[in-house]
Amino acid sequence: MEDTMDFRADPLHEEIRQAVRRVCADFPDEYWMERDENKEFPWEFYDAIAKSGWLGLTIPTEYDGGGLGVTEAAIVEQEISASGAGMGGCTAVHIGIFGFESLIKYGSEQLKRRFLPRAVAGDLHVSFAVTEPDAGTDTTNISTFARKVDGGFLVSGKKVWISKAQEAERLFLLCRTSRREDSPKRTAGMTLFFAPLDRERITIRRIPKMGRNAVDTNELFIDDLFVPDEDVIGEVGQGFKAILAGLNAERVISANAALGLGRAALRRATEYAKERNVFGRPIGQNQGIAFQLAEARMRLDAAELMCQKAAWLIDNDLPHAEQANEAKYLAAEAGFHAADVAISVHGGYGYSKEFHVERYFREARLMRIAPISQEMVLNYLAEHVLGLPRSY
Repeated sequence: MEDTMDFRADPLHEEIRQAVRRVCADFPDEYWMERDENKEFPWEFYDAIAKSGWLGLTIPTEYDGGGLGVTEAAIVEQEISASGAGMGGCTAVHIGIFGFESLIKYGSEQLKRRFLPRAVAGDLHVSFAVTEPDAGTDTTNISTFARKVDGGFLVSGKKVWISKAQEAERLFLLCRTSRREDSPKRTAGMTLFFAPLDRERITIRRIPKMGRNAVDTNELFIDDLFVPDEDVIGEVGQGFKAILAGLNAERVISANAALGLGRAALRRATEYAKERNVFGRPIGQNQGIAFQLAEARMRLDAAELMCQKAAWLIDNDLPHAEQANEAKYLAAEAGFHAADVAISVHGGYGYSKEFHVERYFREARLMRIAPISQEMVLNYLAEHVLGLPRSY
């Protein structure tokens, strides 16, 4: 790694951008509108990304992965999103591109050998099962419990907002293995499993939602799911530490997906402003329109600089939590602002499905609450950067 950031064009990064754009060119906005309308998983797109070798991008080379960093994963997801695929495209392949950090850093060698090459090949579908109805962002308050039995654990409980569970074979499943009140600190007593998604023991209920309908989101009801000892990731009782392994990096990569949505919205709005004539002139000639587009561009560019800095710090093993959280916040705001401007520029047509910006708008709004809410980012900065008293 370099000692300082270099803003000159990187040949590898440019090669990645062009290669991803070529794959995404086969999946126009109409493809994503249809998948969103029909609530269908984008299998053709997923298979194309897998065939092109983008899955396992950050998995070490000894497990057949690409061995690249957060910077490269962020580029891939921004380009996917910017193609018009948005969060439907990114979420379909996100865990494959970057989602195995807990297993890479804390999993046993046997567990890594069993599953990481399959993740790279694209035939292993996985979901994260952390959030619960009564816990939300307060992860330490989860109640799903794993009871020790011979050879493993029996898990019972509920999980919610679980993406891709309809397709998944395995779960990154965070459970309590000792009660919160019996643990020395609130983050102790939780264990992370790479659990089989046994449909005889897990009921999956799809959640109807506003957007990103190409990828399902679900409630899980778990009843005495057996998870063998060899499927524990890291140490029993230290699951919170394991689940944190990739959270800041995920925020940076998700931030880039939000930027991509903003870029897609800005591109469509700018094209429309050049083509749409009202009162004998293109509407983009009016400063009321032009200034909105120019400001949207500036906000996206400024947020991208923070995203690049955060990714660079992570890839160079430098402190990065402040920058990763700021990147997520700024990119989510910039992406949503651009999508909102795109609706305004299109006028009534922006509210129709024909021009696709309404889908960008719905998906861009999601990024202000996921993978962490803007308010929790502000809480983090207030407490850990400014030194203000903890508010929650």
